[in-house]
Amino acid sequence: MSKLNILLMFLMLFLLGCTTTPTVIKIDVPTVVQPQVIGKEQHILKRKVAIARFGNEAMYSKSALFGLNNDYNAEKQATDILSAKLTQSGKFILLERSDDELLKKEIDAHRLESLKINADYLIVGSVSEFGRKTVSETGVFSRSIQQVAYAKVSVRLIDVKTGIIIFAQEGSGEALSEAGSAFGVGKHVGYDSTLNDKAISAAINSVVDGLMNNLLNKPWRSYILTFDESTITIAGGQNQGIIVGEIFNVYEKGKKIKNPQTGTLIELPGTKLGKIKVVQLFGSNYTDEGSVCIIEEGNFSKLNLEDLYVEK
Repeated sequence: MSKLNILLMFLMLFLLGCTTTPTVIKIDVPTVVQPQVIGKEQHILKRKVAIARFGNEAMYSKSALFGLNNDYNAEKQATDILSAKLTQSGKFILLERSDDELLKKEIDAHRLESLKINADYLIVGSVSEFGRKTVSETGVFSRSIQQVAYAKVSVRLIDVKTGIIIFAQEGSGEALSEAGSAFGVGKHVGYDSTLNDKAISAAINSVVDGLMNNLLNKPWRSYILTFDESTITIAGGQNQGIIVGEIFNVYEKGKKIKNPQTGTLIELPGTKLGKIKVVQLFGSNYTDEGSVCIIEEGNFSKLNLEDLYVEK
């Protein structure tokens, strides 16, 4: 081998050692049957959703194997990332409930009668796995170091009215960065704390579509505030996506029975009584807004308001 070829070979090894591989994020998407996605062009009524603080079932903070910063709060980060993604979609009204003592332990395992949640659905989640490792490969003239952070999350969607889990899913994500050196020259990578956030975000990404699709495929429901001979006022207005001219069905609530297997109360399907049409909107935010409606079909004058609800 000529001296020129040997020189070129060493030059190539030197240049390779000085390069840094950009951060790579991997998402492990579970194989699940997803509901039909609602198109963006369709009119969407926003569901009110509360997120409970994620639990932490991972053992990362008790292990020195992954080189983790024990101050890193993976469960809080998972909550914040999921909250941001649901908010950015513009399809939900998100209610902050994460700091209420884990919603009193989900009100004694989903018996939600005493919980004053002004929401239709409650999301409960946990970080089931979270860790970090460093992989080093050493060659004759070079060395590469790869940092890997990984996370697994599980989420459950609970119908506040019944306390029943209507959807559950697990997902995982991974983020890694790599740097190398040749002949001791190159980039030496220190602890990259951003990989923690990227791994959590990748794990949340793998479950957020399933959550949103299930939420949007559930019926939108509201309640009657006032009633007279010709008009009905219901809760919810412009901020929830209601528009003038919208038609809603009016139902009488079904009976509540106790499930002997779970001990929870189950509301049976309601009975359709008629239809109403929105003619006026009022209020400035979701807490004080409402819609004035006229009766298109049916007669509800002899019924208690507490026994009625509107749905679409």
